[in-house]
Amino acid sequence: MTSTATAERGRDCGDASPLAFLSVTAVLFAASTAVTIAWCGSMSAMGGMPMPGGWTMSMAWMRMPGQSWTGAAATFLGMWTVMMAAMMLPSLAPMLTRYRRAVPVGSKGLGRLTVLVGIGYFFVWTLFGVAAYPPGIALAAAEMEYAPLARAVPIATGVVVLLAGALQFTAWKARHLACCREAPRPGVSLSPDAATAWRHGLRLGLDCTRCCVGLIAVLLVIDVMDPRTMGVVTAAITAERLAPAGRRVARAIGAVAVGAGLLLIARAGWAVTPP
Repeated sequence: MTSTATAERGRDCGDASPLAFLSVTAVLFAASTAVTIAWCGSMSAMGGMPMPGGWTMSMAWMRMPGQSWTGAAATFLGMWTVMMAAMMLPSLAPMLTRYRRAVPVGSKGLGRLTVLVGIGYFFVWTLFGVAAYPPGIALAAAEMEYAPLARAVPIATGVVVLLAGALQFTAWKARHLACCREAPRPGVSLSPDAATAWRHGLRLGLDCTRCCVGLIAVLLVIDVMDPRTMGVVTAAITAERLAPAGRRVARAIGAVAVGAGLLLIARAGWAVTPP
């Protein structure tokens, strides 16, 4: 038996085998997806608020009757974190697999360290939600108060989608996409301790949020609780992370987003000034 095979067998016999890791990941993905779909369904059942300009404001930016702003924020962050788990786990799993391979064979507590990396990763995404919520509710309040601002939303949405598509062609996107696809780099050995695992999770989360900021912005401006938009954004993120030619896939996604943005702008302009 070769030394590599022996090492892999030793790893498989540890406290967290690859099969157990994949099984737990699949269960978490299924559970988070089911909760997200149920949440989206409950929001859809309540409907949205029709706004000037012919669009509907999502209930995600509103308080329920009798709910405090603290309760509304906690509800949004809970929804956001579960939704991020459903959206990011397909592309996070390969990154966690690479982390597990970078930890020396025979290390104790590999499963616990993997969990800590995942917690650090989603902690960053939770902070992203914390940062997104106050501007979201402030903008929603302004749109409800000022009709001209509300009428400009369809065009503004198209502009955001257009800019998100253009971002897919930049060196910024290429750099952070490469970090997400390769970290940790082949041959790198990581210390099997909690501090290293936590820092690695935070690093993955930071690179991922930077890489996905354009696509997540599309989700936020179209409808953060729309299952179809969520599915399209998830598919785009997963494809550019896992496809062999990730940079070309990212550019193809950018081309589609640019086209969609131009179409949204044209449609909004047509509605404002019909022939």
